[in-house]
Amino acid sequence: MRGAVIHAPGDVRFQTLDDPKILRPTDAIIRTAVTCVCGSDLWPYRGAEPIGEPHPMGHEYVGFVEEVGSEVTSLRPGQFVVGSFATSDNTCANCGNGFQSNCLNREFMSTCQAEYVRIPNAQGTLVATDEAPGEDLWPGLLAVSDVMGTGWWAADAAEVAPGSTAVVVGDGAVGLCGVIAAKEMGAERIIAMSRHAPRQKLAREFGATDIVTERGEEGVARIKEMTGGIGADSVLECVGTAQAMSQALHSARPGGNVGFVGVPHDVAVDGQELFFSHVGLRGGPAPVRRYLPDLVDRVLTGRIDPGKVFDLTLPLAQVAEGYQAMDERRAVKTLLEP
Repeated sequence: MRGAVIHAPGDVRFQTLDDPKILRPTDAIIRTAVTCVCGSDLWPYRGAEPIGEPHPMGHEYVGFVEEVGSEVTSLRPGQFVVGSFATSDNTCANCGNGFQSNCLNREFMSTCQAEYVRIPNAQGTLVATDEAPGEDLWPGLLAVSDVMGTGWWAADAAEVAPGSTAVVVGDGAVGLCGVIAAKEMGAERIIAMSRHAPRQKLAREFGATDIVTERGEEGVARIKEMTGGIGADSVLECVGTAQAMSQALHSARPGGNVGFVGVPHDVAVDGQELFFSHVGLRGGPAPVRRYLPDLVDRVLTGRIDPGKVFDLTLPLAQVAEGYQAMDERRAVKTLLEP
């Protein structure tokens, strides 16, 4: 098969790889319908994370079941499935508590920008649709496998409630999906922090009521001004930088909550400051599997359309251009068609 391999910062290649095989009886092999480039893929692409030896890339996927291991009884070849970037048996104590992304048998997906993918813990990870959805729904379902699920987790962790005010820090695909989640959870006011006109437009389409272009201390001051000097009930941190975390924590009101889902890079939280702020802080890798059945249904019924975050579609063979376009902020998110 063919797939994406990162060799060095700025160097992603489309090359021939070994076909995946069933290695454990709990595995499945899927034929990728569509896949994509994630904002978190840009960390190693930009040299902010070590790469080591060349290795495959990608952790978002939807596709058709090709083969299942002997212990996979709930799936059959031909079914269309949606999964998560973190696999889970969905039976351990952590899964039972709703944190499948911390499953005791968790494995992180890392080979999905390819024509075929091996899925560990397939029975607990994959959710099959009743029938194969039309190709027009594939982008939305692909978004559910990570960025929509992660945006939903950000809103859930920040305890967005009906009638509340929510602030979204970050205008990438996760932040934009966080706007969708905040609206679906009933937030009355959704403030998207963005400096980019196309992303502002999409944020408003998804449900943002206000746009704040300022960042850092100026951004915090603007949020305070808009909320009677108090701050927001819920803040979704969807970036992962020190500035974004500081901006999120200082934008929340006393008793408010921050949900942080951006993979942290050089982020440090002052314990003394957090203690006296009365702000709640929760985050981590999104337990996407917890939300999959609900989010898949919302996409299939047309209630939400997170697939709109894909503003560039390329053949998988042009994956390198997909990375470059996102790195240069010419695209929010690149959809790849095998």
